[in-house]
Amino acid sequence: MTGVLRRIIQAGGARLAVKAAKAIPLVGTVVAIGLVGYEVKKKGLIKGLVNTALDATPLVGVTKNAVEIFTGDWLPDKASQADTARPEKNAGELPSP
Repeated sequence: MTGVLRRIIQAGGARLAVKAAKAIPLVGTVVAIGLVGYEVKKKGLIKGLVNTALDATPLVGVTKNAVEIFTGDWLPDKASQADTARPEKNAGELPSP
């Protein structure tokens, strides 16, 4: 009896693993689409939408993110408010005493 029960549990586990493997691309797409607002705020409208579209595409997104681990962002972030608020007028000069 225990051999039959073990086989039933193994078959159920194998089915569950197959269903989970099929759901992974869908879950990744949902997460990427959920982060659209964050990406648009960080990168700007066009770059944020392009980055999200690439990430939401199952094989393209995985490949893009794997390459970005070694090369850095393909679509850089926009300049922050702090960077644009105070431009360096006298760059390279020593401050006066």
